[in-house]
Amino acid sequence: MARRNIYGDRRILPQGAIIEMVVRGAYVKVSAIDPVTSEEVSIVGDPAAGEARLAQEAVRKLERMVFKKKTNRGRADTALGRGRQSEPPSGWDM
Repeated sequence: MARRNIYGDRRILPQGAIIEMVVRGAYVKVSAIDPVTSEEVSIVGDPAAGEARLAQEAVRKLERMVFKKKTNRGRADTALGRGRQSEPPSGWDM
């Protein structure tokens, strides 16, 4: 298991990301954590791809997730907690 600090896009991840790699037989699980928001993503990849490439992909995935949350581009939540804002309520919703 290796942990290190990787810098991504400074506008999205101002303090970089913490990377953790765990080898499990024929694959590697790579986790990237934003130290500011404690958001975490994981990917699974081939160890032959190399640590740098796997870390880069995990950081890119983390950047996408953090960017979506910062700009509210994720799921649309309504007051009822449903993701359907544009549909009118049906008889079951009333």
